[in-house]
Amino acid sequence: MSDDTMALSEGRWRRVPMVRWLPRYQAAWLRGDLIAGAVVAALAIPQALGYASIAGAPVEVGLYALPVALVAYAVFGSSRQLVVGPVSTVSVLSGSLLASFGVAGTAQAASYTAALALGSGLVLVAAGFVRVGWMAEFLSKPIVTGFVLGLTLLVILNEVPHLVGVSTPTGKVIERVSALGSSVTRGEADLTTVAVSAVSLVVLFGGHRLLPKFPWGLLVLLGSLAASAALDLQARGVEVVGPVPRGLPRPGIPAVDPADLAGLLTAGAALALVGLAEGLSAARLFAARGAYRIDADQELLASGAANVASGLFGGLGVAGSLSKTAAVSDARGRTQLTGLAAAGLAVVVIVAIAPALSVLPRAVLSAIVVNAVWKLMDFEAMARYRVVRRNDIVAAVIAAAGVLAFGPLNGLLLAVAGSVIGLVFRSTRVDVEVMGKVPDEKAAWGSTRNHAERSTYPGVIVLRLDVPLFWVTAAPANDSILALIDSTPATRALVLDLEATNQMDTTSADALADLRAALVRRDVDLFLVRVMWPVRKALRRSGLIPDLGEDHLWHSISQGVREARRVHGLLDLPAHDGVPPAGGALADEPLDADGEEHIVARDPGPAPPNEQGS
Repeated sequence: MSDDTMALSEGRWRRVPMVRWLPRYQAAWLRGDLIAGAVVAALAIPQALGYASIAGAPVEVGLYALPVALVAYAVFGSSRQLVVGPVSTVSVLSGSLLASFGVAGTAQAASYTAALALGSGLVLVAAGFVRVGWMAEFLSKPIVTGFVLGLTLLVILNEVPHLVGVSTPTGKVIERVSALGSSVTRGEADLTTVAVSAVSLVVLFGGHRLLPKFPWGLLVLLGSLAASAALDLQARGVEVVGPVPRGLPRPGIPAVDPADLAGLLTAGAALALVGLAEGLSAARLFAARGAYRIDADQELLASGAANVASGLFGGLGVAGSLSKTAAVSDARGRTQLTGLAAAGLAVVVIVAIAPALSVLPRAVLSAIVVNAVWKLMDFEAMARYRVVRRNDIVAAVIAAAGVLAFGPLNGLLLAVAGSVIGLVFRSTRVDVEVMGKVPDEKAAWGSTRNHAERSTYPGVIVLRLDVPLFWVTAAPANDSILALIDSTPATRALVLDLEATNQMDTTSADALADLRAALVRRDVDLFLVRVMWPVRKALRRSGLIPDLGEDHLWHSISQGVREARRVHGLLDLPAHDGVPPAGGALADEPLDADGEEHIVARDPGPAPPNEQGS
């Protein structure tokens, strides 16, 4: 195939990344990918069972999700290594949402769980096609860390009753903790269940310390199945998983009450948001390590396809998994063939081995779940946020506390709302700095704050806005600028640096016009410098540039200052307030028409590539 033909084919199939990487696959990668696939299956299969129980659904729901999600992501995903499947965060939220519909633990649980996955997938696919991947950036690392910490604590709390063999309490977190403590102190715990849990936890946690890369979860799963069958643990009072059907389910639309469709779609959107936060974080981390890039919008589409496939085949919601992706990296998996290999092994388990899982002790599943989520509590990151920036640790704590106090969805929304409010608050803190010329530099200007050596020119004041000018900051910026002008009554010209502003709206354009009018009343001339192309375009459309004049827009501060001094006859006045540079008084750089092109407001030139068609 010629390069031109391949390029045309890739352009046509750009939404299907597999078309790009599969023809370039190298045979040398096969062994590593197959080994990594086996490692993923060994980790993912027992975890899928546990995550289904977290979601309040039958354990086979977790198994059904695994192979179809892996295949869908392998086809559509932009990450070479990301593993998609049931994960703790999505499973916990799915179980919480399932309870809100009143079907958790009932015969309808499997259908509603699949419907949540399907709704989540449809939302993600739609978001991918309209290219809103940027929205995921509102889920900052501190928010995700705090959210996952809160979810992990909830997961562990939910699994403790199964670990000690007592009934699961209901109510708020504090009420559940109190009820659990009362049950244990009254001696209601089942000693056989406690023994099974203790052995499982010791093997999982202790084994990981001895041989971190060994699939201890699979060993515990197989060992507990053998022990349960040999010792008839169910007859001894140990809760078991129960019947698990053999074979793959037939694809179909989940059967739910039509009155719940709108609520399921809304809940699916929440599931999508949580899953996307975890999946994108993992994909970006390993893309950076592997020196390749991912496409956030393609990740929306790929994660959506995986959830749609899972929902249609009766599975639960899925997302990218950090722990299993790390296992792929450690096993030297190079491509998404790893996911396809793991999917094949999962199908073998579902078709041939699933019924044998019926005697699996529920306590073992809980131990596997606790072991899987324990490492997600990143207290080191929380400590680092406290050191780096107070707002980060506040956002993380709000997310964690919100999850515990109000549930996963409301906790996440609370944290995101707090983050957005903080962002808006910081963006409205307008700082206007007086600029001076840096000694011994040809055209360097910087703030005079704490820099008395930087020189200014009589009659000309240079101001810089350190925040973008938009509808929120426009009025405060005008007030600050006019206050500085009024404090220097000898000012004849204002040179305003707009480099921090890369977009311009009607409100801020009108505010600049109001500023110019206020300056005219004070007999002060306005010059704009370092004005971005989109801003010039908006100012031209608003009518400000024709009023201001083309000769009042310049590329650099030095050019603007030079022109302001020339227009107002200030060229002969020496600089002041600074320490003269070595060798004599501060000199102006020459205004070279060939070397320093003036901004022509009448024709701003072609738009930058990312502005075409705007």
